[in-house]
Amino acid sequence: MNKLNNEDNNILDLAHVLTASGEAFAYATVIRTAGATSAKPGAKAIISSEGQILKGWIGGGCIRTSVATATITAIRTGAPQLISVMPQDVIDEIGISVGDEYEGKKVSKNGCPSEGTVDIFIEPHTPPPQLIIYGKAPVAEALKKLAPQFGWEVKVANEEVEPSISSKLVVMVVATQGNNDLKSLSAAIKLKPTFVSFVGSKRKFTSLKAKLANGGFAETDIGKVKAPAGLDIGAVTPEEISLSILAELLQVRKKFRNGAYDESS
Repeated sequence: MNKLNNEDNNILDLAHVLTASGEAFAYATVIRTAGATSAKPGAKAIISSEGQILKGWIGGGCIRTSVATATITAIRTGAPQLISVMPQDVIDEIGISVGDEYEGKKVSKNGCPSEGTVDIFIEPHTPPPQLIIYGKAPVAEALKKLAPQFGWEVKVANEEVEPSISSKLVVMVVATQGNNDLKSLSAAIKLKPTFVSFVGSKRKFTSLKAKLANGGFAETDIGKVKAPAGLDIGAVTPEEISLSILAELLQVRKKFRNGAYDESS
């Protein structure tokens, strides 16, 4: 029992380290076995985003290819995976094919014919979406306070240091409102985030677009900037404007699937 508790603690310690560093990973737990298997129900492991076992034990090399494939899928899609790794003779006996679903589990082939069946639940842990804010205007301050309540990891861009990116989904809001607008927009566009918006009028952004083009930015990159930021809900106060921006960012998050932003959806 103590050995199991120590292993669980080691797994949790590693999970905390990976979470703090912003790395994606997955928990894998054996929930059922049948026949001769090296891992037993309750066995756990942490799997890297590349499918490598970092800590723990859920079975030998016979199942690792299946686990790696399912983990990569789980992290890419953000959806848990429930797989059943079976020997080929069991798959044939049931009358199904690899990749089919059987009793709610996706079937995968066990690499060792003599091994049994292992059902594994794989739960992805991906970094929260990042919101990077440029500026110290009232809208920026209101957005900084409100965004974490909607699941965003907020970072405030420092004029001297380029913000670090540690998420698949990264959005940037330039809320400088007259203070280093061009410099901040240029910095945001260079980082190539999923989405950029500018707090300001269309007329003001039209002037900035010309300056960005003169500065060497491609029209395609400039065209990706949404201005004015936020949905048109008649917002007036900084708090209302920040709420309209978050509503727009919710739409962005919903359109972000399989590691890519689908503007058409």
